[in-house]
Amino acid sequence: MVGAAETGSSAVLVTLASPRELLERRTIELVDAGLSSHPHHHEGSWAMGRYLQSPWARSVTLAEALELVERVRACAERRARHQLTELDKLAPGGVARIALRQCQPVPASVEAAIADARVQTYADSVMYRRALASAAEELGWEVVWYERDGVARAAEAVLGATPLNTCLSDLGRSAGKPWQALHKLAATAAIAAFARPESKRAQSRR
Repeated sequence: MVGAAETGSSAVLVTLASPRELLERRTIELVDAGLSSHPHHHEGSWAMGRYLQSPWARSVTLAEALELVERVRACAERRARHQLTELDKLAPGGVARIALRQCQPVPASVEAAIADARVQTYADSVMYRRALASAAEELGWEVVWYERDGVARAAEAVLGATPLNTCLSDLGRSAGKPWQALHKLAATAAIAAFARPESKRAQSRR
């Protein structure tokens, strides 16, 4: 099982062979150097006239912002596909499932997303999570979505009598430093994913 916790255009992936056994952990970057990591929030906002007084703002047309979002999206999908394919090769029998943080609702069109002052603050994060989900589904992985506030309870139910903090500490010792909040969240999500039986699609890959 793989648990993911994203921040900006990067994501921490923690892969577990069992709820208490670490297989691998890595941090991946979903955007090429030189590309904006927050095209909805930055360039999209500038195109809409927001934040123009900030020292890093620049003049961007709506057409330019929309084109940039699509370029970043394509890059994220390509990078996600590459990284998850490499990870699938490392897992004995392949990866069965990935746990991703639940996405907030985003309008269907990019223009509507960047026009909404609230949505543009999280639309980039949703874009990256969707890129990971799409890549995982292409590989035959099952995608499960977790709520950050409830994932610890779900992991505790899987572990039974073993305290979650104890398990996370043990996994951290296996992983070595750094073992930070995002690593722990990704590991917790991976543990929680063991609660569900494998789908027939995942079983067929083994």
